[in-house]
Amino acid sequence: MLTLPSVLTHAVAAEFVPGLKQAVRLQPTEVVADASALQEFDSSVLAVLLECRREALAAGKVFSVRGVPPRLLQLANLYGVAELIPATA
Repeated sequence: MLTLPSVLTHAVAAEFVPGLKQAVRLQPTEVVADASALQEFDSSVLAVLLECRREALAAGKVFSVRGVPPRLLQLANLYGVAELIPATA
């Protein structure tokens, strides 16, 4: 499971992304991004999740997001990418 930090804004997203590829590779057949810790975020979180999804799918793995805050779901719907970051229980 990949755990997103409590703050994921444009200012810190670039620091978070480099370790993403390695983290995805270390996951077995499914990559779950845990968004439950998110407190402060902007649309950059969508870019991070979409990059995570791309890496997972390229590695032949299933991708989903756990603990999606309501505001993140609103952003995903606004940008038309909600179906690309499926929520898991």
